[in-house]
Amino acid sequence: MILIGLTGNIASGKSEVARMLADRGATVIDADVLAREAVRPETQALRDIVKRWGKDILKKDGSLDRKALRQIVFADQNELDALNRIVHPGVTRLRDREIAIAKERGDPIVVCVIPLLFERNLVEEFDAIVLVDALRPLRLERMATTRGLEETEAMNMIVAQMPAELKRARADYVIENNGSLDDLERDVDALWSSLQRDEAGVEKTAARVS
Repeated sequence: MILIGLTGNIASGKSEVARMLADRGATVIDADVLAREAVRPETQALRDIVKRWGKDILKKDGSLDRKALRQIVFADQNELDALNRIVHPGVTRLRDREIAIAKERGDPIVVCVIPLLFERNLVEEFDAIVLVDALRPLRLERMATTRGLEETEAMNMIVAQMPAELKRARADYVIENNGSLDDLERDVDALWSSLQRDEAGVEKTAARVS
């Protein structure tokens, strides 16, 4: 099994790349999905969030109002750091569980989607890092059209992350997502072929060792 870290700044298209990799046979473990699980009603993480920011960040059914909380934390880096300290330990436990399950199944290529992979210093945990990148004006446009965000909120979310330029040098693969879906499909095809070769090399090495 090879373990791949897939990352990219907000609205770069990493979720779309993850979906395409899943279509090709990868096992995908998405940090955003795990984060939702980590703050379900009755979890300690949600209780800690309410303790810090009050009940106004809850929906009527008791679940987390992610939009309300987002408007608070992305306007203040200290608040965002506090949220990450609450949520990330639970996400890490859930990710480790899913990786262990995939390894036991014998899944050949496991892709972990982690938006803050570089910010959390997780590079060494993976066999290879894939960075999805797109031009900032295009990302702003996507956030406005697909998420309905105001420009100020979108910019706050963008500047809260490490600039992609600093990440590119540390990535093993970089996918430029500035074109059409067909362009992206072709790039993912090339990436998938490379990952399959990497996995085959690992398998051969393991066979020789055993």
